Amino acid sequence: MAAAIWLARHGNSKEEIKDYIVREFGYDLSRTCDEIRPGYHHVETCQQTVPEAITAFLEGTDFEDVIRTAVSLGGDCDTLTCIAGSMAEAMFGVPLLFEAECKARLPEELRAVLERFDEARGHTMPKPEYDLGDNSGITDAIDA
Repeated sequence: MAAAIWLARHGNSKEEIKDYIVREFGYDLSRTCDEIRPGYHHVETCQQTVPEAITAFLEGTDFEDVIRTAVSLGGDCDTLTCIAGSMAEAMFGVPLLFEAECKARLPEELRAVLERFDEARGHTMPKPEYDLGDNSGITDAIDA
C-alpha cells in the first residue's frame, strides 16, 4: 500500500500503479468489482483484502466514488475502505466538505493534535465558507 500511495502522490497514473503492483507483488488485479462483489465475504487476510481494495481504487473516478465502491464490495468493508481511501486521498485529495465534517466530529484534544500535524506538514485547511448543515441523520445512523 505504501508503494501505491507513494506512486499516486508522485503523479503516476492508475495504470502505472496497477502495473507496478502486479509486477512487484504478484497480485491478481484482473477481476472487476462487479466480479468480486457476488462472492466476497468477510476475510481477514491481506491476500484477500488488499487486491480487492486496490481494484476499488482503480475503478473509482474520484475520492467519494472510490469510498462508495469499496463499501459496496461488502465483507470487511471498513478495512477495504480504509485501504482504498488511502490510495484515493493520495491521488485525488479529500474533498474539503468531507475533511471539515470529519474534523468537526473529533474531540477537541484530537483535533488539536491533527491541526499541529497538518501545520508541520504544511497542510492547512481553509475555514469553510459554508454551513455544514444539519447532520442529524448521519448522527442518528452512527448512534444506531
